[in-house]
Amino acid sequence: MAVKEILLLGNSILRQQCSPVRFPLPEEMRSVIADLRDTLAEFRSNHGFGRGIAAPQVGTTQQIIYIDFEYVGALINPKIVRRSRKKFRLWDDCFSFPDILAYVQRNYDIEVSFQNEEGRRTHLKASGALSELLQHEIDHLSGILAIDRAIDSKHIILRSEYEKLAHKPQIAL
Repeated sequence: MAVKEILLLGNSILRQQCSPVRFPLPEEMRSVIADLRDTLAEFRSNHGFGRGIAAPQVGTTQQIIYIDFEYVGALINPKIVRRSRKKFRLWDDCFSFPDILAYVQRNYDIEVSFQNEEGRRTHLKASGALSELLQHEIDHLSGILAIDRAIDSKHIILRSEYEKLAHKPQIAL
């Protein structure tokens, strides 16, 4: 439908708890899903990265995320219903603060329950990169940002500093 402006760190909408979407899916929510898809595609085209986006990032406080990585499509009212004990750490970035990265810890395996656009409850099992992406996007629906998940304040850095460190073999990224 339309490419939307991505809200940036500091916008209060990013900190709000999102409301569940009701079914049958209203046309307005179908438009939000199309906007998420188009905005993600545009961001990826312009910046060379981007695998998912959450509704609050485009100003909508409804429980919708859109993923284009291994799984493609909208996840409506997603909930993590299972998390592995195994965890991993990585540098996480976000459309809402594209020049900042946070070193976070995530569950390696998760299972997500969500509704598709028809309202059918579905489950998705994810590991590794897809698991991290889903945890990141679902956090947005609770007003939680990657910087909130940083291991500590020393593990929030500018992208330019990260890129310098990435070329030094003694630095564990």
